[in-house]
Amino acid sequence: MAHDPVQKILAIGTQSGALRLFGRPGVECYCQHESGAAVISLQFLINEGALVSALADDSVHLWNLRQKRPAILHSLKFNRERITFVHLPFQSKWLYIGTEKGNIHIVNVESFTLSVPPPRPTHPDSRYTYDEAIHSVAWHHEGKQFICSHSDGTLTIWNIKGQGKPFQTITPHGKQPKDGKKPEPCKPILKVEYKTTRLGDPFMILSGGLSYDTVGRRPCLTVMHGKSTAVLEMDYPIVDFLTLCETPYPNDFQEPYAVVVLLEKDLVVIDLAQNGYPIFENPYPLTIHESPVTCCEYIADCPVDLIPALYSVGSRQKRQGYSKREWPISGGNWGLGTQSYPEIIITGHADGTVKFWDASAIMLQVLYKLKTAKVFEKSRNNKEDKQNTEIVDEDPFAIQIMAWCPESRILCLAGVSANVIIYRFSKQDITTEVLLEVRLQYEVNDVESPLDGGGGDRDPPTPGAASPSPQTAGPPTHPSTSSNSSDGVRDNVPCLNTPLKQSPGYQVELVVQLVWVSGEPPQQITSLALNSAYGLIVFGNSNGLAVVDYLQKTVLLNLGTVELYGSNDPYQRQPRSPRKTRQPSGGNGRFGGNFTDVTTKQVDVGSYYCLCDINECSASEDRCKSPTSGKLSFSVCVISVCTGALPFFAISSTVLLSVCPPRGANPLDHRDNSFSRSRSSSVTSIDKEVREAITSFHFCETFARKGDSAVAPCLFVGTSLGTVLAVALNLPPAGEQRLLQPVIVLPSGTVARLKGSILRMSFLDNTGTFLPPAFEPWYEPNATGADGEERDKARKRRPVSVSPSTSQELQESQYAVVVSEKQAKVIALPSQNCIFKHSITETSFVLRADVVQMNIGNCVACFCANGHIMALSLPGLRPLLDVNYLPLTDMRIARTFCFTNLGQAMYLTSPTEIQRITYSQETCENLQEMLGELFTPVETPEAPNRGFFKGLFGGGATSLDREELFGETQAGKASRGLAQHIPGPQGLEGMKGAASGVVADLARARIALDERGQKLGELDERTAAMLASADSFGKHAHDMMLKCKDKKWYQF
Repeated sequence: MAHDPVQKILAIGTQSGALRLFGRPGVECYCQHESGAAVISLQFLINEGALVSALADDSVHLWNLRQKRPAILHSLKFNRERITFVHLPFQSKWLYIGTEKGNIHIVNVESFTLSVPPPRPTHPDSRYTYDEAIHSVAWHHEGKQFICSHSDGTLTIWNIKGQGKPFQTITPHGKQPKDGKKPEPCKPILKVEYKTTRLGDPFMILSGGLSYDTVGRRPCLTVMHGKSTAVLEMDYPIVDFLTLCETPYPNDFQEPYAVVVLLEKDLVVIDLAQNGYPIFENPYPLTIHESPVTCCEYIADCPVDLIPALYSVGSRQKRQGYSKREWPISGGNWGLGTQSYPEIIITGHADGTVKFWDASAIMLQVLYKLKTAKVFEKSRNNKEDKQNTEIVDEDPFAIQIMAWCPESRILCLAGVSANVIIYRFSKQDITTEVLLEVRLQYEVNDVESPLDGGGGDRDPPTPGAASPSPQTAGPPTHPSTSSNSSDGVRDNVPCLNTPLKQSPGYQVELVVQLVWVSGEPPQQITSLALNSAYGLIVFGNSNGLAVVDYLQKTVLLNLGTVELYGSNDPYQRQPRSPRKTRQPSGGNGRFGGNFTDVTTKQVDVGSYYCLCDINECSASEDRCKSPTSGKLSFSVCVISVCTGALPFFAISSTVLLSVCPPRGANPLDHRDNSFSRSRSSSVTSIDKEVREAITSFHFCETFARKGDSAVAPCLFVGTSLGTVLAVALNLPPAGEQRLLQPVIVLPSGTVARLKGSILRMSFLDNTGTFLPPAFEPWYEPNATGADGEERDKARKRRPVSVSPSTSQELQESQYAVVVSEKQAKVIALPSQNCIFKHSITETSFVLRADVVQMNIGNCVACFCANGHIMALSLPGLRPLLDVNYLPLTDMRIARTFCFTNLGQAMYLTSPTEIQRITYSQETCENLQEMLGELFTPVETPEAPNRGFFKGLFGGGATSLDREELFGETQAGKASRGLAQHIPGPQGLEGMKGAASGVVADLARARIALDERGQKLGELDERTAAMLASADSFGKHAHDMMLKCKDKKWYQF
């Protein structure tokens, strides 16, 4: 690290050769050395707008910080020696470079050329020896003492004149023996700083030095001030620390006020001016990787009231105990960009947290943090349970997929443990309680084997038959034929069954958990979507999909992928049981009250649900066992406000499920650079061919069937085999009827087929205008009184929809845009004819595709695995852009890359850094103005006064003429083979004149005026001093003349 105490900016170097420069909150800059070598040392040219960096490849670079995009002015590459340290004194043009051979090379910073120092004397002026290795040295500001830190955990203070032994030896963390012996050695003190104050005791700040018996203790920073010693524990290992002082002059009282501690994964600033040394609240976005990022979403041009709403609830989450003073790193100025639309980035993390970030313009600031793990029970560290569990996951709460409706502020999250959580946004705190948990276990009983069904065929369910009440529904009467005790329903992470107090912000509305079936864990959720206007969420995996009505807390559809096709399956697959080979079978199922012919043969389709408490799961396994094959099974955990009476929700008992056996899935691991694979070894090659996962969803108002005359709410489903299927939705009227009448869901067949897995679907009207899904405006869900009446009115309003009028007499009313891993198609509706088709890639595959809105129209943006970013026009699918940007080198990029509107995109370039890119010409043109400025014109503080007696009697150290010592006139030029000079892209004088824009011109003019005024002021002072001296001399001469005028020469 390095700090400029006048400009108040901080520089940090990384192992990958990057430079991060920080000023006031919102002023940041990122630079990268081309070599990528680690940064080992940094030195500011204080208040001159320049920075020197030394790298592990033995190169030294001079950066110009007076421009918005810092650039390298000069470089030196050492050929014979390894650089170990760099030092640049304040207001000096001589840079000292220490090497591994023990040499010190002198570089003229102005020309960045190597100077030849005078020959090194055989015997130095002073030599100080100690038994233990020295790790760091720090000077007292007067230059009469210095302090050293050693490998045995001791500090030694030396006087310049006393060369024999140290003036004082301190062991900060050593136990002092009573017999006066030497204390026990401690761990090495890696760095020490010695800072003096004008009115009090000096500060000694050090890292390391703990005793060896503190095993397992976290890294510590020790602050010694007078008789007090404070040990400050850190969360991560300490890389470096700096003490921030009031003065840039090393020969003045330092007056330290803060300590900046650079940790491996964080940056901490400690306030030395307050008791207890509290830390400052960090305003920089450095906590992205507090827990590893597992998924991202990026939303541009979101509702304008969204960021203030998130900030208002997020500001209440701030921890107590922070310093009350302002953030001390306050240099630079914000950019003056014209970009005005709000942008939000959402990151999901391995520990189950979700963070909302304000990404407007080029700033990034955390708004709100949501912890999803609160919904689930804390795991008990039971080794036996872990041995019996097939999946031992270090991050059971990791977020895998996010779906968010910015207008209604409803958030839906899917975790790696096969759970889905729905959140509503509220500004009021409530206490919610798990009222009941309904576990749905679905079965298919073969007609051919009545023993398995416990009494033969049952009549098919009657349409419109009322489902039994949860309080009266019991377990099935047929016995279980399974002897496997692991066939019962289990959860990967059990849901909490106690009242949960929820603060303002996102509050749990519903939890859905897929459960274990036949001893195997549920498959991972591969796709997720929600629609606030319809009150529905849908999720799918490699077995099938489930549609859930989160308003009524009911399951509307739970269907295998094979059964979505009905009798028109192009692959002629047959459902099979995981336990035995099942004869081809079919069945009639009811979807929300309607019958549909699914396959050719009739079977009895039944379902039951078993009421049990979460903690009673193991006791209820016998009655929850599936007599035959289990289908895509899950539990619905209903969380609601307790308002006296205990309501219940009836779950329709005639819901058809997939017959495909669930297979175990490998949880998404942020450390694994591979796609998810099946854990089950019993998956045959035939299974792999016929297994079809659900990969994407899209809610819309469109034509569900070929030749329909009117649009209606629909769900379009995309699969891993490139098929697009439609599911019609029949919604009750808005208001109270929506909460009472069932939603009817009816699969409507295949719409299109493409090569590769379906990634994205969207809709345009007949003029090519983008048709966003219908949404419900946000309302306060916990409102009471007058606010509650407003809420009810809002809920009775018709949801916002921009679908075209049904009175249009045009042949084609809509266009569906479908993008797969290999190609894109535009399909006319309702005729379902493909009117445009484009092959995106033949040799690679698309990782991410989005239909984005630009200022002048819409386009399809694609990111391929070979690194190409492409844009296609709509609806013609003509190539607009094809840039070879970034080849896929890490699965983290594939997992986090996302496009958004107005030409913006982002991904995680490393586990700790978000990289934003743009393909918008307007943003590129405004980018220069949007960037902040690191350098601002600031007057250098006055030098400390030497004092009258020191100036009179010549006390104190005298300054050395280094120009005479190191200049070419006396020393000559250095050998060219020692270091190679590499000029930067700018000239020699570019450091003071390369800034761009009007602000920089004004800054240069002000600097020139300041320099001119300073010189004129110095000239006036010198003239006044000469006049005063002349007057004094004349007066003394006159007095001497009067005294001596009457004396003879022999009287003197």
